[in-house]
Amino acid sequence: MNLSHFLADDLYNKDQITALLALAKDIKANPQQYQQTLSGKSVAMIFEKPSLRTHVSFDIGINKLGGHALYLGQQNGKLGERERVSDYAKNLSRWADVIVARVFEHEAIVELGNHASVPVINALCDKYHPCQALADFVTLSEQFADLSMLKLAYVGDGNNVSNSLMIMAATLGVDFTLVCPGGHGSDSVMIDKTKALAAQSGSNFTVTSNMDALNGIDVIYTDTWVSMGDEGKVDNYLDKFMPYQINHDVMATTGAKYVMHCQPAHLDEEITTALFDSEMCLAFEQAENRMWAQNAVLVSFFSNQ
Repeated sequence: MNLSHFLADDLYNKDQITALLALAKDIKANPQQYQQTLSGKSVAMIFEKPSLRTHVSFDIGINKLGGHALYLGQQNGKLGERERVSDYAKNLSRWADVIVARVFEHEAIVELGNHASVPVINALCDKYHPCQALADFVTLSEQFADLSMLKLAYVGDGNNVSNSLMIMAATLGVDFTLVCPGGHGSDSVMIDKTKALAAQSGSNFTVTSNMDALNGIDVIYTDTWVSMGDEGKVDNYLDKFMPYQINHDVMATTGAKYVMHCQPAHLDEEITTALFDSEMCLAFEQAENRMWAQNAVLVSFFSNQ
């Protein structure tokens, strides 16, 4: 499989996603076979937002593939302010072999993809987090042999993580339940995209504010209630969101086997410390698999060379 970009989950079909999952697991199991894939190649990494997992997993992952990573941090300002995004993309394309971008706005990712002559990876934007979703499904495939039998739920604030997760679930044919407090769900465009994809794959997609919908779910996924940059909302959020906290009681009541979290976790808010630190939590497996999933995307860019 050969990709041109990796920008948004809804741009890829089931066969492409399944192939990336299989490739990620093969790279994880046999890293020595891929250690020269990026030999002589450089990856420019644009970061408008702070990062731990994304920065480290890309940097070390690129090194494991034999490549060179260049970090372009916040000192360059927001994309499009100092110079046009199109110029930024065209300049980087003259030096780098891949562009990775963690940005505030999806429009910046689209413009990078439109004007770069090298592959672009969306490492996070306001609408999508495809690298996270891919790593999440690598993690799930390690626990469940048949993803088509999996029942997955996301609980909390509708955001870029839940968007990518539900779109990828629908593409793969995984039953998905989105549980958000009233007024905090995903926007109608993302809901409609997911419904259409679920109809194609034959999976079930449920949108609700009722925690009772979690009964019979295999895995519950949660994320911070206050996204980066929205910290001023925390006082207003806590009262509304506390009934949606994931804890041992919720796991026992629903029968869920695992809980997932993309981190950083706000402990004792969206998830209790006891549950996050328990063997039921896959958060650190997800974090490790960010590297292998991203490496699969990178390898796919050059698989036919």
